[in-house]
Amino acid sequence: MSLKNPRNTRVLRKQLRNDMTIAEKMLWEKVRKKSLGVRVKRLYGIGPYVLDFYIPQINLAIEVDGGIHLNPEVIIKDVNKDAFLNRNGIRVVRFKNEAILNNMEEVLFRLKNLIENEPD
Repeated sequence: MSLKNPRNTRVLRKQLRNDMTIAEKMLWEKVRKKSLGVRVKRLYGIGPYVLDFYIPQINLAIEVDGGIHLNPEVIIKDVNKDAFLNRNGIRVVRFKNEAILNNMEEVLFRLKNLIENEPD
């Protein structure tokens, strides 16, 4: 099985693209078409997980967390997901929906900072 965009997550990725949250849609509009200077992919599969957004050039996963991410079961899943990604050389940055909805400029600033300060 391929680590990146495995076939077994294809149907889920398509479904998630059709059901993006408002915050995910807003962020996608701001980061698509290399507007950050790098290509950003949405709903990209890595192993058994689907990332909200992924910047392959710098191995950065961007996760958008809504209220469900406060549930203890989901917190455990997020910890496991982040650990898996880290073990595979992928850094993770998480933004709450509220940050995207209410302070997009700060979110984009943080992302640009992560991109510009990527170690060689």
